[in-house]
Amino acid sequence: MRLGLHYWNFSNPPEPLAIGTTLAETARVAEQAGIASFTVMDHFFQMEGTGSADEPMLEGYTTLGFVAGKTERMTLGLLVTGVMHRYPGLLAKTVTTLDVLSGGRARLGIGASWYEREQRGLGVPVVPIRERFERLEETLRICLQMWSDDDGPFHGRHYQLAETLCVPAPLSRPRPPIMIGGGGEQKTLRLVARYADACNVFGTSPADVARKFDVLRGHCEAEGRDYDRIEKTVLFVRPVLADIDAFLADAAAYAKLGVAEIQLMPDRHPVEFAEQVAQRIVPRLAEIS
Repeated sequence: MRLGLHYWNFSNPPEPLAIGTTLAETARVAEQAGIASFTVMDHFFQMEGTGSADEPMLEGYTTLGFVAGKTERMTLGLLVTGVMHRYPGLLAKTVTTLDVLSGGRARLGIGASWYEREQRGLGVPVVPIRERFERLEETLRICLQMWSDDDGPFHGRHYQLAETLCVPAPLSRPRPPIMIGGGGEQKTLRLVARYADACNVFGTSPADVARKFDVLRGHCEAEGRDYDRIEKTVLFVRPVLADIDAFLADAAAYAKLGVAEIQLMPDRHPVEFAEQVAQRIVPRLAEIS
């Protein structure tokens, strides 16, 4: 069982001058502790419900480039890229750039996007949910083509590319892994079965996750895909340090379901959080197979 750190909040400490140093120190402590992945959100306003829209928020891929320069081993990605935020060809180039400059550590986490306030606020087109999923599927196909030997055109319903040229190619082999985030049973998990190397679902409970995985297994059977070849990851949604025994019990249950990685979200100063995870969780988690 691996751990990931999902850095979702830039408000602690609140001073802009401290954001970079705090981010760098958190990443350093996390990597030193053996944390396997480091992710940030693809939001431009803080999510309502977890904070105020006018709280500090950094652009995700720029942030990952900064973290890449401060680390050596952790996998880096967004949890998850909003499909409406970037043209697919440019997204593939952005992830490739991160992969090359990080020494092959990029992961494309992607989803259908949803936060209409930031989209309307910043002039991003807001389209019906059906179209978002159509665009998500085309984006996945474009990224796969750009990371292949085929540099020819792509003609889709929403995107037309005259050339899918991507030089230099990613360092990751055969390409950066694709992780689709979300638990939508009719569309999202079907796309996981068809295109993804990994999935990411909310860790509300082992029972809920087991149900999602059963749905995914059915989609894999329909697509002719080996369910066991898809890596399963979970975003733990409760404050992990509030009840470590309960977290470890859930982690053991997730491990039995085949979960390979659990992402944790800081609920306090992120450096303190990373230090506490290193001291109080990592040694005990090592006992879970």
